[in-house]
Order: sequence, then structure tokens, then C-alpha cells
Amino acid sequence: MYSEKVMDHFQNPRNVGELEDPSGVGTVGNAKCGDIMRMYLDIDEQGVIQKATFKTFGCGAAVATSSMATELVKGKTVEEALEVTNRAVKEALDGLPPVKVHCSLLAEEAIHAALWDYAQKAGITIPGLQPPVEDIEELEPEEE
Repeated sequence: MYSEKVMDHFQNPRNVGELEDPSGVGTVGNAKCGDIMRMYLDIDEQGVIQKATFKTFGCGAAVATSSMATELVKGKTVEEALEVTNRAVKEALDGLPPVKVHCSLLAEEAIHAALWDYAQKAGITIPGLQPPVEDIEELEPEEE
């Protein structure tokens, strides 16, 4: 059963679409379930995320976690955005069914992939940021 927040973000997703000339773009997927998430970030000179949008191909939970992830990173510095975990996405949505927890991990990794792209383009290092994974199937979600 999905929470009201999951249903709201699925039926009325926030920040859908592409950004023109984004500061960073990250694409991740899950080969097992077929979900693909692409996140676009617009980051200003001070390293603050001004806009975050997404395009997701997948189930309702994938759309909802994408939508929530963009909401959670807007207005944050790149360092603060790096701290947005799959657990934070799940909690902001009032939880996910166990079989859909991988969608929150997809959202976390899409943020990281977009931040990685931004760092590469800007020629900077973001402490703690690891190279992105393309398929999250191998990753384990953060424990409760």
C-alpha cells in the first residue's frame, strides 16, 4: 500500500522535464525492474541548486521518488544535496513498500550522478562524492 504522499507525487509529480543547459545531468537505472531515472540540476556560482528536474521511465514509486528527490535538493548546496539519502527520500514520502525501496535508492543515485557530472564539467571535487553507478541493482539500500 502506498502512502498519500507517494500517490500525490505520482499523480502530480513536481519538476518534470529537462533543463536547458543544465549544470549536471545524471542517469541511473535498475536492470532488474527496468526503471530509468535522469536528473537535471541547475547550480549557481555559489554551489546552490537553483532548479532540479527529472525524467523517469518506470513504476509509480519511481516517479514519486524522482519527484520528491528534486524537491529535497532544491535550494541546497551541492554538499547538502550529497547528504540526501534513499532513507531521506523514503521518509519524506512517508515510506515505501519493501519491494519498492530500490526506487528511493535510484533517486539517491540519480542525485549523485548529476552532482558527479556537474563536478566533472566544473573541474571541482565534491568531498565524499563517488563515481556514479549505471545500474543500482548491485547496491544495497540504507538500512532502516
